[in-house]
Amino acid sequence: MSIPCGPESAGPAQTGPGRRSAVQNVRVSHTRTARGVLVLAVCSSLVCLVLAAWFDLHTDAGAPGAGYAPGVGSTYVLIGVVQTAMAMLILRRDPHQGFGWGLLGAGFFWATDGLSQSYVEFGIRDDHALPGVTLAVWSLMRLGSFLPLTVALQLFLFPTGRFLPGRWRAASWAGVAGMVIGSLVVLVVPMSAPDGVRLPPDVDPNAGTVLLPHAVAAAIQNATGALTVLGFVLSMISVVVRYRRSRDLERDRMRWLLWSVVVVALLIVVPPLLEVSYGDAFIFILALVPSIGMTIAIVDPGLVSIEALLSRTFVYAALAVVILLADLLVLAALTTVLDDSLSQRQVVLVVLLVSVLLYGPLRQRLIRGVQRVMLGARTDPFDVVAGLAATLESTEEGPEQLAAVAVTVADAFRVRYVAIEVDRGSGERLIATHGTAPEQTRTVPIVYRGADVGRIVLPARGVRSRLSRRDDQLLTNLVRQAAIAARTSELTAELQAGRERLVTAREEERRRIRRDLHDGLGPALSGVVFRLESARLLVERDPATAIDQIAQTSGEVQAVVADVRRLVHDLRPPALDDLGLVGAISQLAAGLARGGPAIEVESGGVDALPAAVEVAVYRIVAEALTNVVRHASATSVQVRLCRTPDGIRAEVADDGTGIEAETTAGVGLRSMRERAAELGGRVEVSCPETGGTLVRACLPIAPSPHVTPENAEEPS
Repeated sequence: MSIPCGPESAGPAQTGPGRRSAVQNVRVSHTRTARGVLVLAVCSSLVCLVLAAWFDLHTDAGAPGAGYAPGVGSTYVLIGVVQTAMAMLILRRDPHQGFGWGLLGAGFFWATDGLSQSYVEFGIRDDHALPGVTLAVWSLMRLGSFLPLTVALQLFLFPTGRFLPGRWRAASWAGVAGMVIGSLVVLVVPMSAPDGVRLPPDVDPNAGTVLLPHAVAAAIQNATGALTVLGFVLSMISVVVRYRRSRDLERDRMRWLLWSVVVVALLIVVPPLLEVSYGDAFIFILALVPSIGMTIAIVDPGLVSIEALLSRTFVYAALAVVILLADLLVLAALTTVLDDSLSQRQVVLVVLLVSVLLYGPLRQRLIRGVQRVMLGARTDPFDVVAGLAATLESTEEGPEQLAAVAVTVADAFRVRYVAIEVDRGSGERLIATHGTAPEQTRTVPIVYRGADVGRIVLPARGVRSRLSRRDDQLLTNLVRQAAIAARTSELTAELQAGRERLVTAREEERRRIRRDLHDGLGPALSGVVFRLESARLLVERDPATAIDQIAQTSGEVQAVVADVRRLVHDLRPPALDDLGLVGAISQLAAGLARGGPAIEVESGGVDALPAAVEVAVYRIVAEALTNVVRHASATSVQVRLCRTPDGIRAEVADDGTGIEAETTAGVGLRSMRERAAELGGRVEVSCPETGGTLVRACLPIAPSPHVTPENAEEPS
């Protein structure tokens, strides 16, 4: 029988709001089921803890069951309770998180295993056992074989709740299957009691097992043990593979697992060296440290700076190992020299003395070394900034300097990606990158004298969220260096472009003057010479004709003089030399006011300006007035000239129609801005709310090299 699945077969309940409602109902049902399972698991683990604690409190220290199940069972139940609580934290945030369900299963196994242990110790008596002890022994010795599987599953699933993709998915399933098979085999293979332990006759630890010869059972147990070890090794290798593949948030979470592994390794290695025996407290910490680290990684990986935590863990681990080795070497040397004559008090004194002498200097060196490896050079901000300054000094301006800043930031903070973007005034953008861009990035603006000139792009995870105040200050200093480098690069480019424009303008001006002289004044003067020579020859024979030619020559000379005046005016308006800046602008305004708007000129303290500034102000005001007369339809114009502390300000304000916002700058406005920019000034054009247009030009005035601050106010 076939089931129609095309669009035409979809009924009203399968499409639109009806289908969405059904999906939502299913999701709500799944969420409620998950919450019910969580509540049941938490309650069950708490019940196990109460029962185990009661059994432990009512069990004598020398009870017969203590040899079969040594230790305090409630400690292991407490491990399960804590793991169940952490699983609840994870699953309340995301009920579909596979790692959370794996941790919940691990907590359940720890709780049942600890309860079984407590009941075995409590229930086994000298000649008999309480009811249910056989089941407790079976659970302790056989179901307990699943505990390694729960730990391996946490490693396989952390932090995504899924196995690694690709070939590692099959390898992970194979490892889990091998461990499951090994644990299932343990359920049916007979086992012998520990040496020196005698169980009461009514306790059968091999109930429900398959009778096998001892040699066969031992071989099967060895094989299942190998499967368990192989699966556990695969889980640890998968952690390494996942860490190498991880990026951004997943990499941060994997670092928490790395930290927990380091702590567990220290707890395993250091106690035997110090001749400290493992107790229930050690086992409690060993079992919970990875779970706590992984839970924090899932719930809130930014709760604590994992880089700082890792660095401190490595520092104190290395410190403990080095001091321990130093103590052993010193004690061995003293023992060899003194021939075992050291008393216990002397040994303690030697150990304390060596630890005190080594701890301080060694701790500082290790902290610097480990932090440099894990956190970069941020711990030495002065060296970082000084090194960057030296690098910028020996690097060519432009992209090379930006690349140097990017490399320095990456090395200082141990980040995989840094990009520096700088905006040029011409609209061009320089970009220097270091490393491969992650999925999420964060932008830090580059500010130079209050203006944004670019930005630094950093990974969103692993940098800004974990910078201390000191690190943030270092980044600010590096950004400042980047801003200076960017501004220097821009100024260098602008300087070169300005030089090119100056050379081009100079050559164009020379070519224009040469053309005017060659094509205008040259032929005109040659004609004058020719007519004068002709008149000289006609003076005696035909005086009247000579007089006419001299009259024509006089007109040509006047035209030549006019051309010369035009050339001089183009080089520098003569009115500036004859009337000064204010008089020249007033003369210009009077000429434009004939048949146009009324123009009023106001000035104050603008005498004795440099020649270049005078010409620039005159040309800018002339261009602004010309635009007003041609386009503004204004009735009145005010021209204001005044000195400022650092230069001169010229304003041309009219009451005309103003300029629309979408209007593009024309040739006149661009020429005004270029004239001001050539002298380091600026031109602003705005339309006040009262109407009209306001053109404001601000130009700096360089101080005379002969004027000092002491005599600047003295009259000449």
